Amino acid sequence: MDLLTDDYFFKGKLSIKQNKSGYRFSIDSVLLASHVKASAGNKILDIGTGCGIISLILAYQNPEIKIYGIEVQKSLADIAVMNVKNNGMEEQIGIICTDLKNLKKSMIFGSPDIIVCNPPYRKANSGRVNPDNQRALARHEIMISLPGIFESAKSLLDISGKFIMIYPSERIADIIEHMRFSGIEPKYFRFIYSKNNSESKLVIVEGIKGGKAGAKVASPLVIYKDDGSYTDEVENMFIP
Repeated sequence: MDLLTDDYFFKGKLSIKQNKSGYRFSIDSVLLASHVKASAGNKILDIGTGCGIISLILAYQNPEIKIYGIEVQKSLADIAVMNVKNNGMEEQIGIICTDLKNLKKSMIFGSPDIIVCNPPYRKANSGRVNPDNQRALARHEIMISLPGIFESAKSLLDISGKFIMIYPSERIADIIEHMRFSGIEPKYFRFIYSKNNSESKLVIVEGIKGGKAGAKVASPLVIYKDDGSYTDEVENMFIP
């Protein structure tokens, strides 16, 4: 295993190890986790969990939920298992190292109530592919594509199950197309901006399987103030 670094959340109450080199999570994961509204007893499926960042945040904030983190890369899955153990969350979080295409409901003991996903953003044949294999698989649609994600979501979710993701704003048409093709109706959009007056780079989208047409567009989420510090809303995402 490569050299690991330690990151801390919620005033040091949650510790997360990740590779010093190779793929490292970004604030995208924190933004996405903050928009998942879970209830006691919910089962959550975290697709492409990486080092487990989203699963760990959700488990910390919701002690009465069960989470399954799916990760195809064994090197990342091993770190996720370590993070779960180090934070004493073995009863809440299960890490499964498998290709999403091979995941069956029986492997997570039935349908999830919520699927959360921070998928690779770039098409397999677009742009420069990182020579680091771990980063390449996490950023490009090499092992999994957007249609593949929704195909799996369609088979895993029951009616009224939720799907929540973060993705580049420029691909919002692709999201809507593939969601509806999979029977998941887009219900919520929130566009994310680095700073005021900048263009939106990311969007958080929530859909409901079998939901009725009609969506809400929430107020913009701005990450940074003009001085480069986090806005109050983003800063509060790190507070327990």
